[in-house]
Amino acid sequence: MSLPHTLILHGLGGSGPEHWQNWLAGELAHHGGSVDLPQFSSPDAPRLATWLGELRSHLAAMPSDGSVERVVVAHSLAVLLWLHHAAGSVDPALRVDRVLLVAPPAPDFDGEPLISEFLHPALDPAAVREAAASTRLVVGEGDSYCTVPKAKELAEALRVEVDVIVGGAHLNVDAGYGPWGAALKWVRSGRVPLTPR
Repeated sequence: MSLPHTLILHGLGGSGPEHWQNWLAGELAHHGGSVDLPQFSSPDAPRLATWLGELRSHLAAMPSDGSVERVVVAHSLAVLLWLHHAAGSVDPALRVDRVLLVAPPAPDFDGEPLISEFLHPALDPAAVREAAASTRLVVGEGDSYCTVPKAKELAEALRVEVDVIVGGAHLNVDAGYGPWGAALKWVRSGRVPLTPR
């Protein structure tokens, strides 16, 4: 089975070299997978309209001949970006096969002024299904950006499955998430539920 084409989307500030997203990109490339790990403009001062345009450009550049599965992996602020994308008038050509939404800020999170434009996305399950054939949410217990109850409310609103990683916090380098084998297994084979590193 061939590896999917994987688009990996970073959150506020980007993903540093030790972050699991960079590890994941390297592992997929090492095994012959096609990977796109873009750097959004002004990662420390994001603008929703700019990031949406860039996201859609990268989606449009994904293989579209049906020869390879199209997968998106979004972390933190990129989860809210994906929800805004889905809620827009999405070109059917931009629809992907699978999306993994990892460690989002709560949609009403008010502790970081830099992401205010991204807050309060439409939580429309039909739109989420239009944007991707399958969507899964993964959250860490103890995440200061989104409590587990808030994450479960989000999953229920979107009608998607959710995995809670015990002690996972924000599922970033600070929480010990450099290499994360479960994320690689999900990209390669769709294996669920996702488990701790």
